[in-house]
Amino acid sequence: MKRRQFLVGGAALSVLGASSVRSRAQTDASLEKTSLTLGVGGKPLLYYLPLTIAERRGFFKEEGLDVAINDFGGGSKSLQALIGGSVDAVTGAYEHTIRMQVKGQDIRALCELGRFPAIVIAVRKELADKIKSSADFAGYKIGVTAPGSSTALTAQYAMVKAGLKANDAPLIGIGGGASAVAAIKQGQVDIISHLDPVIAKLESDGDIEVLIDTRTEAGTRALFGGSNPAAVLYVKKEFADENPNTSRALVKAFVKSLKWIHDASPEEIADAVPVEYLLGDKPLYLKAVKSSLPTYSLDGVLTMEGMQSVLNTLKTLDPQFAQADVDLAATFDDRFIQG
Repeated sequence: MKRRQFLVGGAALSVLGASSVRSRAQTDASLEKTSLTLGVGGKPLLYYLPLTIAERRGFFKEEGLDVAINDFGGGSKSLQALIGGSVDAVTGAYEHTIRMQVKGQDIRALCELGRFPAIVIAVRKELADKIKSSADFAGYKIGVTAPGSSTALTAQYAMVKAGLKANDAPLIGIGGGASAVAAIKQGQVDIISHLDPVIAKLESDGDIEVLIDTRTEAGTRALFGGSNPAAVLYVKKEFADENPNTSRALVKAFVKSLKWIHDASPEEIADAVPVEYLLGDKPLYLKAVKSSLPTYSLDGVLTMEGMQSVLNTLKTLDPQFAQADVDLAATFDDRFIQG
């Protein structure tokens, strides 16, 4: 009897396994493109946690995708890679979609990953008595992930809002992770515009004094006057049009990732990322995760208020946007997140 039960059970498992394989094969067959290259600018940063979780939890594979990730160290560099054709998609700042539209490049966000910028601007502790606000930034070196990135944009916007010019302080690319921490500790830069866990590490070590904090809704509204979407998944419009099923699969993987992040504990998140992302201090990383959790998108959908806020920021910073005719509806393609 036991042998018969075992054989029946084994047959059932075989049927289930075959069904799963067929289902996966059908999914793969419906995708126009199964192997993709995705660009990112500073993958260890919590700004891009949804990407790391989608990769580490196997959400890309569940959707039939084989995704190779290229980390370019800064958002502007990953954008260049997309324009140049060396990557198929990018996780990067939403504002790049607006910039490219003005330049005649049709780049579209497919899914919101961060609803607040999560960028912190801080000064080296020993300069805190001289630099008390963004009005004091002139002439000091500001460390950003890369010139042209969202960390650079935020620092420049803070200066302009305080009455300075966007070029009153030099922007120094310091990358993400350990290199950014070292830049402050070694005095290579005076001010830093950056993200967790870099900021959490520098705060914990007593190396910086925080001046502006957009990890919260209150801090975001204080600087930008409204919500201000951050990281998104974006592609060229032609890619989305030619690969609708693949685009939908990518979006589904990221939506799964966002849901997992909101359902998980900080400990589960820390255990899911590569150990080097912890910067040698897991308790500190847990603290950084807790600070960053409110910044992640709840459903992946960009709001018009948020998109308008980013456009207003660009108009303040760059004269070419002041009179530009920007169609914000064309910067977010919601076909794949709604379907």
